[in-house]
Amino acid sequence: MEIRYVGGPTAVLEIGGVRLLTDPTFDAPGDYPIGDRALSKTAGPAFGPDEAGPVDAVLLSHDQHPDNLDRAGRAYLASVPLVLSTRSAAERIGEPVRALPDGESVEVGAVRVTGVPAQHGPDGTEHLVGEVTGFVLSGEGLPTVYVSGDNVSLDVVRAVAARFGPVDVAVLFAGGARTPLVDGFLTLTSEDAVTAAGILQARYVVPLHFEHWAHFTQGRDTVERSFAGFGDRLRLLAPGESTHLS
Repeated sequence: MEIRYVGGPTAVLEIGGVRLLTDPTFDAPGDYPIGDRALSKTAGPAFGPDEAGPVDAVLLSHDQHPDNLDRAGRAYLASVPLVLSTRSAAERIGEPVRALPDGESVEVGAVRVTGVPAQHGPDGTEHLVGEVTGFVLSGEGLPTVYVSGDNVSLDVVRAVAARFGPVDVAVLFAGGARTPLVDGFLTLTSEDAVTAAGILQARYVVPLHFEHWAHFTQGRDTVERSFAGFGDRLRLLAPGESTHLS
């Protein structure tokens, strides 16, 4: 398996001869409206859609926030044969987005993609933050990979671990995101990401979505400190960098 980090929540995953891309964000730095507010992007992607190349599917955790699907990302979806996401995203965007509810699976080549829960804020805030999903990738002779999406709940991680653990690779969206909309974190803090990795008994951890946006309360330095005891199990990539996992 190979993972190449684009920036923010976006990475290219190659597994079992299948190429997948997470949460497409290819816009330049700037302020991006969301309702009557705006999210500020502080750095652009390491490369654009052309260099990302063709993919077999996009794993879209949710469509309602510009730090997970921006303008260039939306345009990119038109070139993709399949996008797996939430019911809400499928209703709002239409083709090629397909809803992948919790527990349902889709075969993409040799890879089975299964929808798993995600909770994008404290209990009781879904009406504010909207529907989000995570993914588990598996297949005969392939590593089991958990892609958390924007999840903050360790109870969700425990439920995923009970069904699929231990996992070979945990792709964890971190950064401890916060906005005035919600009283609490919207994504895992670095410390909770460490706890999540332990719950999943992950062989490798690849953090995503911990930098490049002003609403993150933690960043690369916090990830490095929190995962100090993980050694080579932590693959903290620089934008544009790849890692091979076996």
